[in-house]
Amino acid sequence: MQAARPTSPTPLPPPPKWRQLLDAVLYSSVWLSVAALGLMWATFLFWGVHISGRLGGLIFAATLFLYNLDSVLPYKHGQLPGATRRKQWIRAHRPQLLALALVAGTAAGILYLTDARLLPLTLFGGHLALISVLYSMPLWRRRGRWWALRDLPLLKVFLIAYVWAAVTVWIPALYLGRDWASPVVLVLFAHRFLLILALALVFDIRDYSKDRLTGTRTFPGVLGIRTTKWLGLAALLGAALLVPSGVSVAHAVALVAPLGLAAAVIWYAEESRPDYYFALLTDGVMVAQFVAVWLAVG
Repeated sequence: MQAARPTSPTPLPPPPKWRQLLDAVLYSSVWLSVAALGLMWATFLFWGVHISGRLGGLIFAATLFLYNLDSVLPYKHGQLPGATRRKQWIRAHRPQLLALALVAGTAAGILYLTDARLLPLTLFGGHLALISVLYSMPLWRRRGRWWALRDLPLLKVFLIAYVWAAVTVWIPALYLGRDWASPVVLVLFAHRFLLILALALVFDIRDYSKDRLTGTRTFPGVLGIRTTKWLGLAALLGAALLVPSGVSVAHAVALVAPLGLAAAVIWYAEESRPDYYFALLTDGVMVAQFVAVWLAVG
């Protein structure tokens, strides 16, 4: 009697169109770039000024370039494999992400070179670009793997918070001719720094197992996930206390209210959460910050 031949598994049907579109927006960093644009725009609205279209396009394109460049770095695809939907999507779309990064980088360069108000900020913006590029770029090889700035113990959340706060607060201040070291600017910078720091800890929780296996020391790996959540809540409390003087009550509420959403996201963050929890909801806190400020001053 002949043994039955094994049947090949039935291929899974493709996800619905809306989900394919949502995956593309989230995992290609378009949503994150919208969040960066929104935070910078919120800073302009703080001074009652609408953001320059050229500068807004620059921050959107530069964010799209840097994060997609990070996604397609060859050495990262030689690290431990990941089974999450996000990682599978990125692996399947590496050529498209590389093309998107090149287009976004070209657009960012053109927008920068054609804005006379940005050229004097070259030195300041240059150090932020350098940190951003070196953040994930392989710099040295140790214990059989490449290491970047993000792999230095406990450093990556501070690098993320510093660059995002500097780009979305200090660059608008300098663009408008304001003193970056004035008290009102420094308070707004500290508020933004603590917000981004708290949200960055959520992504450390997401990467808890991967970071432990690759030897990257992060706050969840050193302090534990629960203590890291309390650290994130403490950062949000500090942000809530750092509201620049002289703002209207509505604007102060707009700066503080989204911190409640951020606190909920931090408290319920778990490594096992679906990718949408991090890519859509956590990054969405920054979009909520812009919407709140826009409604308050509109």
